[in-house]
Amino acid sequence: MITQSIHHPTSPYARGNFEHYNALGWLFKRCTLLLPTEDRLTLISSMFSQMPCFKLEECTAAGCLGFYGYGVFLKTMISGWGEVEWHRVFNFLCSFTNLLPKIKMAVTGTPGVSCSLELQLRLFCRQVLLDPLDPWPGKGTLFWLTRILKPWPMVLQARLLFILYGPLLPDRTLAWQGMVEREMSDSDLWQMARVIVLLYSNLDHLTDWTTDTMQTILEELIVFPEVWHMENVARLFVLCGDTVCYSFLANKLHNGQLLQVSRLIVHIILVLEKNGYSMNSVVRMVHQVCQGFNTSERFAFIQRLEDMFSEVTMELIEFVTAGNHHEDMGPFQTLRSLLQSRAHFHAKFLLHMFLQNE
Repeated sequence: MITQSIHHPTSPYARGNFEHYNALGWLFKRCTLLLPTEDRLTLISSMFSQMPCFKLEECTAAGCLGFYGYGVFLKTMISGWGEVEWHRVFNFLCSFTNLLPKIKMAVTGTPGVSCSLELQLRLFCRQVLLDPLDPWPGKGTLFWLTRILKPWPMVLQARLLFILYGPLLPDRTLAWQGMVEREMSDSDLWQMARVIVLLYSNLDHLTDWTTDTMQTILEELIVFPEVWHMENVARLFVLCGDTVCYSFLANKLHNGQLLQVSRLIVHIILVLEKNGYSMNSVVRMVHQVCQGFNTSERFAFIQRLEDMFSEVTMELIEFVTAGNHHEDMGPFQTLRSLLQSRAHFHAKFLLHMFLQNE
């Protein structure tokens, strides 16, 4: 019955099975209350090692929910434990599953080649540690996420974040090339944006991550396996919100990357127009950027932004006129949205500046 409900989530046994793992967690917690943490973890290992559904790369059933059941049990079992015990749990899981060598294989290999390993790592980390029954919303997820990321250099942290939270295709492989070749939707990028915001909003409490660290991780993320489609970069930052976006842009400007900042702002404006969102956020952001410049620098920035609008418009016009797009209206709609976004942005920006000067 357990295997049936794990492999068939629509089975009438499935809901009761997850309630069973929750109840089992409480029972195990009470029965082992007087044992040291190491002994309790050893008992867990002996119990869950008997079924391949709870072990990395040992169950091939599509849609298996063994990891989720394991996560329900584990989060119930360790509820109320302190971070010292959480560290022991993480070390136990790494040993039990050989997790770190498997992560190394995935993040150092060619993206998409070991697609089954990438999916298994994503499911194990998300369903056992990051997602189910977080007793402290945000805190538990942040702890496990930082433990998973910490052993790796920043370039590999970026790749690991994509494995864990990047968009999945219908065949359950990661959309590595999709990020490069075509526009993705808000729903495709929402989970990745959410976890970036989680890290950014807790930098004051993290000893191994700073604003510069996150800047580097984001820089690495949006160029792997190749430079992302520009609208995907812009959409990710729109979903991340003003604080993350401004921090990223300000850092780039500080490093003299005016061209890249202008191109990103133009595409953020385009994404806002396509989604029917207000231009207020990007207007405030541009104004905030201008506040950090003297008069001549401010003029140069605004001029560069206007030039970039023209460059992107010409690129789209050339693309539309060079190819046969009679059946694909996407390029025409993007060009139309760009022209509309430029008008809407200018109207909002001029109004904002007028009100500021009153």
